[in-house]
Amino acid sequence: MNELNIKVIARIQSDFPDKFGIPRQSGLLKNLRSTIVFEPEFRIADALRGLEGFSHLWLLWIFSENVRDTWKPTVRPPRLGGNTRLGVFATRSSFRPNPIAMSCVKIEKINLTGENAPSIEVSGADLMDGTPIVDIKPYLPYADSVPEAAGGFAEAVRFNKLEVSFAPEVQAALDEQFPAEKKAALVELLSEDPRPAYQRSADRVYGFRFADFEIKFQVQGDHLTVVAILPLQP
Repeated sequence: MNELNIKVIARIQSDFPDKFGIPRQSGLLKNLRSTIVFEPEFRIADALRGLEGFSHLWLLWIFSENVRDTWKPTVRPPRLGGNTRLGVFATRSSFRPNPIAMSCVKIEKINLTGENAPSIEVSGADLMDGTPIVDIKPYLPYADSVPEAAGGFAEAVRFNKLEVSFAPEVQAALDEQFPAEKKAALVELLSEDPRPAYQRSADRVYGFRFADFEIKFQVQGDHLTVVAILPLQP
C-alpha cells in the first residue's frame, strides 16, 4: 500500500480567512474560538457519544493551501528567521511529503441541536477558516502529556510577548464596532507577534484579516500599536 484515500470529515469555522496572523501553534491563544462543522456524511450525534468526558481534542488536518506534488528534505523554519535549513521531519513546516498537520484544542461546547448539529466549539485552534479536518481523537493526559520532553530549536528561540496598545482613534472604533467577545482573543493574538520571524521592520505597517476586520499595526521594540481597525467590505 503506497497511497491512501482520506475523507474530509469536517471543516473549521474560524476568524482567519488568510494564513497571515494565524497562531504559530495550537493552544497559544486561550480566548480564540472556532467551530468544527462536520461534513453531512459524518454529521451524526452517535459519532460523538462519550466525547463529553474529555476536555481536549487532537485535530488531524490538511495544509490545504500548501498541497504540492514535490517535497524537499530540508526546510527553512520561519522561527529561525527563514535562513537556516533543518530536516523537514525536525519541524512542523507545512511543506511536507504529506501535508498533514495536528493541533491540540480545548472543547468549549458540544452542540447536539441547532444548525449543522452536531458541531464542536473549541478554543486554541490554529487553523484557517475552511481548513479540512480528516480525523478527531480525544486527548489523553496520561499518555499524551510529557512534561520532561525536550523542545529542540523551538525552545531556544521562543518569542517574548509584546505589549499591545491601540491608537486613541482606534480604541473608539474598537469599542463601537469590534465584537466584544473577540476583543480578548485579538489582544492575545497581537501579543504573540503575528509578524513573520524574518520581517522585523519598525517602520512597516502590517495587516491581516480577523473576524471580518482588517487589523493594521506597527511594532517598535517590545511594543505593538494597532493603528487601524477597518471593517471588511461585504
